[in-house]
Amino acid sequence: MADDHTKHRKWFFGVVFLLALSGAISAVKIVKELPGYNRELPFYLETGYIGVGDMEESQLFYYFVESQRSPGQDPIMLWLTGGLGCSVLSAFFYGNGPVEFNYGGYNGSLPTLHLNPYTWTTGLSIIYVDAPVGTGFSYSTTAENYAVDDYKSSEQTYEFLRKWLMKHPQYLENILYIGGDTYSGIPHPMMVEKILNGDELISLTIIACRSSNSELSADIVYHCGRLLQGYVLGNPKTDDYIDDNSRVPFAHRMTLISNELYKDAKEACKGDYVNINASSADCLTYIDEIDDMLVDIDVMQILEPLCKTASSRPVESMKGNRRSLEDYKGFLAAQAKPAYWCREYNYVLSDIWANNKDVRAALGVRKETKGVWMRCNGTLDYTKNVPSTVPCHRNLTKSALRALIYSGDHDLSVTHIGTQNWISSLNLTVYSDWRPWFIDGQIAGYTVEYINNDFTLDYATVKGAGHVAQEYKPKECYEMIDRWLAYYPV
Repeated sequence: MADDHTKHRKWFFGVVFLLALSGAISAVKIVKELPGYNRELPFYLETGYIGVGDMEESQLFYYFVESQRSPGQDPIMLWLTGGLGCSVLSAFFYGNGPVEFNYGGYNGSLPTLHLNPYTWTTGLSIIYVDAPVGTGFSYSTTAENYAVDDYKSSEQTYEFLRKWLMKHPQYLENILYIGGDTYSGIPHPMMVEKILNGDELISLTIIACRSSNSELSADIVYHCGRLLQGYVLGNPKTDDYIDDNSRVPFAHRMTLISNELYKDAKEACKGDYVNINASSADCLTYIDEIDDMLVDIDVMQILEPLCKTASSRPVESMKGNRRSLEDYKGFLAAQAKPAYWCREYNYVLSDIWANNKDVRAALGVRKETKGVWMRCNGTLDYTKNVPSTVPCHRNLTKSALRALIYSGDHDLSVTHIGTQNWISSLNLTVYSDWRPWFIDGQIAGYTVEYINNDFTLDYATVKGAGHVAQEYKPKECYEMIDRWLAYYPV
C-alpha cells in the first residue's frame, strides 16, 4: 500500500510540475469587486484561463463561484451554456448565477447589478466555462484552432476539467456534477462518458483521500473513487431527428395548429416531419401551412412576443462608458412603454457590460485577445458532426450515476415532447410515476423518476418556462436543483 501511495504521489506531482512548465498552472484572478456592483462581492469569484489542445493554443476562460454555504463539503458543478456559441455569462447573469442586471431606469451607461436571490451557488460551487473556443472571452493563438466540432469540443472541455482540478486540488474530494443547457446536450454526455472511461480523475481523487487517511478502507476507496456522481441538462438538444420531429405534435398540443391540419399532415407525412420526401406533394403543402401558422411565434417561449434580435452595436474603441442611446432605443423605449418589451432587450446589457474596459480589467481578460464580445457568437467555425447523444445516455444508464433532465414546457425550440421521447427510448424502469411537483403550494411542473439498477434519472417539466427554463422560472428551478442535490424528491 505504501509503495502504491508513493507511486501515485510521484505521478501526481510530476504531472503538476510538467503542467507548470507548460503554462497550464497560470495565475488566476480573485475578483472582489465587479463594475456595476457598488460594494465588495459577498461570494468568492475567481476567473482565469486553462490552456487546452496542442501546445495549449486554445485558452478557455472560466468564472468560478464558490458555494456560499460549505464550499469544502458542497458539490461542485462544471457548467456550459449552449446556443450554439453563447457565452457562459448568459447563465451567470440570466440563469443560475449569483448576480443579475438592474433594468429599471437604465439610461445607456454601465449597467448596474444586484444579487440573484435564486442563485444555484447558495449550496453549489459552479465552474462556468466559455466553451468551445471562440465563445465569450475564450480565444486561440492560431486561426486553425478556432475550427471545432462536437468531438473536439467534448475533448477540450474534458481536458479543461482535468487541468482545473489539478490546479484546485482542494476540491478533489467534493462530489462532481456536469451541467449545462441547450446545445450542451451534445458535448456533455460525451464528456461524461470520457470521465467514466478514463482514470485520471479517479487517480487524483484517491490521492487526495490518501493524503488525509492513513488507512484506506473499502468504503473510503468507494467514496473517493466516485468523484463524478451525475449530470444535469436543461432543455437539452439531444437528437436531431427526435427533437425536430416533435415540434409539430407540440404545436398541435398547444393549439397553434388546428386538429384538421395536424391530422392531414400526420397522415400525409406518416408522422415524419423532418425527412420529407419531395415526391409527397401533400406532405410538403401541409408543412408549409404549419410553417405559416408558426412564423410569428417565439419558439423560445410561445407566450412571449416575437421580436427582432436586440444587441448593442459593435463598439469601436471601448473607451469609457459613453454610448449612443440610439443603439439601445428599443431597450429604452421598452421601459417607457411596457407593451414594446421583448426579452431580447435584456440581453443588450450584457453586451454593454462585457465590452467595458473596466469590466475586462476586473475580470482579468487578457488584452488584445478578444475584440467585440458577443453574448452569442454566430460566426463560430463549428461542425455539428454528432447527430444524437442518445447512445451516450444509453451507455450511461449502465453506470451508477444520477441524472436530472428538465424542460420548460413552453419551449418550441427543444420541446418537452422530444425530450420525453428519447428518454422513453432508453427503456428504463419507472420508479416514481408522473406526478405534479409543487412550490409554495402551487404546481411548478410535473416529474417522473426512472431507474436502471444503480442508475437514476429524474425528468421534470417547469410550468410556464421557455428555453432555457431557469431564465423564465428562477425560483422554481432553484428549488428543483436544491431538492435534487439533497436527494429529496423534486
